[in-house]
Amino acid sequence: MQRLLEDKIAMVTGGGSGIGAATASTFHRDGAKVVIVDRNAEAADAVARAIRANGGEAIAIQADVSKEDQVMAAIENTVAHFGALHIASNNAAYGGGFKTVTAWNEHDWDSVNNVTLKGVWLCLKHQLPIMEHTGGGAIVNITSVGAIRGEAKMSPYSAAKGGVIALTKTVAAEYAQRGIRVNAIAPGGIKTSSIEAYFNALPEEREATIATHAMRRLGEPEEVADAVSYLLSDRASFITGHVLNVDGGMLVNPHNL
Repeated sequence: MQRLLEDKIAMVTGGGSGIGAATASTFHRDGAKVVIVDRNAEAADAVARAIRANGGEAIAIQADVSKEDQVMAAIENTVAHFGALHIASNNAAYGGGFKTVTAWNEHDWDSVNNVTLKGVWLCLKHQLPIMEHTGGGAIVNITSVGAIRGEAKMSPYSAAKGGVIALTKTVAAEYAQRGIRVNAIAPGGIKTSSIEAYFNALPEEREATIATHAMRRLGEPEEVADAVSYLLSDRASFITGHVLNVDGGMLVNPHNL
């Protein structure tokens, strides 16, 4: 049986850790050749080496997605190495910390938005022409449940992730007749270093956060990665402009059943 992403050339930004690293590994499992892009060169290289040790093909590229020249170079290096780019998961983001809306300064607000929203735009800007030139493709942008419901003390991150949803839908409309599908995934609470940083900063929120999920647990990065792989595969061929919540029921009200 053919694997979901057999022979696809796949890029994942923020691929050195958390959901991004799980996505890179899932891409390999599902048959893709993988490009791991991350600001942290050592983390990206570790993920690539693990894939190669497991019989796959993968390269690591250091890049800051908030810098256009670095995004362009990453995509050029991808095409130079593998000859194409078929699918991508734009996962790189930066939370910036936890403060009420009036406590944020302009520099920190811009730092969050430059990676989390502008970075997705820059990736799309340079991924889309390559995919169109090589016959089409698919992209999944990672947003957040916090973009849909809001998240106290995370205003720039929630706002940026809301922008990712609007950008996803806009690009999906622009490219629907040009052979490229564009969707988004909104994770709930996932077991990553980011949520651990949140719990370390606000330890009283751990149990309360878990309780907001109808399933009464946090998700695993691999559970998000599986959804990414599906949306990028031909099995999702009639899906574009969609935001898939992978949130353990965070957006439903279980009435404390």
